[in-house]
Amino acid sequence: MKELKDFSTKLLHIGVENDKHTGAVSVPIYQVSTFHQEDISKAQDYEYSRSGNPTRKALETIIAELEGGVAGFAFSSGMAAMSTVLLLFGVGDHILAPKDVYGGTYRMLSKVCGKWGINHDFVDTTSLEAIEKAVLRNTKAIVLESPSNPLLKVSNLPAICAWAKERGIITIVDNTFMTPYLQRPLEFGADIVVHSATKFLAGHSDVVAGLVATGSKHLANEIYYLQNALGSILGPQDCWLTMRGIKTLKVRMDQSQKSAQLIAERFAAHPKIKAIHYPGLTSHPGHELLKQQAEGFGAVLSFEAETAQLARKIMSKVKLSAVAVSLGGVESILSYPVTMSHAAIPAKVRAELGISDALLRLSVGLESPDDIAEDILSAMEED
Repeated sequence: MKELKDFSTKLLHIGVENDKHTGAVSVPIYQVSTFHQEDISKAQDYEYSRSGNPTRKALETIIAELEGGVAGFAFSSGMAAMSTVLLLFGVGDHILAPKDVYGGTYRMLSKVCGKWGINHDFVDTTSLEAIEKAVLRNTKAIVLESPSNPLLKVSNLPAICAWAKERGIITIVDNTFMTPYLQRPLEFGADIVVHSATKFLAGHSDVVAGLVATGSKHLANEIYYLQNALGSILGPQDCWLTMRGIKTLKVRMDQSQKSAQLIAERFAAHPKIKAIHYPGLTSHPGHELLKQQAEGFGAVLSFEAETAQLARKIMSKVKLSAVAVSLGGVESILSYPVTMSHAAIPAKVRAELGISDALLRLSVGLESPDDIAEDILSAMEED
């Protein structure tokens, strides 16, 4: 098959959608732990499901193709994916990461990696100058989020990737918010892309999954070794659910980010909302940059209520949005970063970053944007 240009077609016709044995138009769920070996003197594709499973392989092929990589890997969660990638490094290595990085990644770097002798520093990745000042002789990697979670800050991925490549520094991009539909970091020269596939890729709040893609055969071999050694693989049932979700990624993202734009514009004009963070707004400092390096602005926004008390009132009164951890589902999800996604970051550090007790993050789903906006705004007024 010739290379597919349109992403919506690619989502459905990468080449693993039909079962070659039966013609089934959905990848079978190979719910099996081990595989019969016809000849033990010869290697075969599948021997034990920790090392490889046909359903998982189909999903791994899909994420590699969508990101434009040479290999993909499916893990039991987004943090299993990120943690495995961070364990590519060892004693004496130094890693840079955004100051406002996702709380799970912050916890892994600040509390766990040090036990393996891996050092780190958090830096403002929206400034290449700040990155250059933070780099050390033993800096081996930089983790990036763009837009960041939860303040939606935009980093210049092409510039940072080019800078890192000149210095032999590996770039690891968490592409969860954008998905490969809107942004493909490997095209900018990134080395590794990580997803919490729990979010927009699976898209239905019914699976926990992580995905990794790389454009380097050398890194692919190292990641596979760790995936097999650590064993934090994604089970075949969850692989199938993730593939099912990916098929509708474009139509879901198109609708959700259109709605996010409308909600952000409405919130920006509300007197009881002190600040709105959404790169689709022309007032956002990263608006023009993201427009250049992505094909949309995503479906996540955050906003700061007038007071922390008002933020808590909103969460207790909303009726349509789920008040919950996570994002990227077909339903809108309202989160409270200080006790949810970023609880692992000390309160003082959160305050310095602007992650206040009045900040709420909204992942916009497929409901009417007017209904979601009205529900949240009405919650501000209820007694």
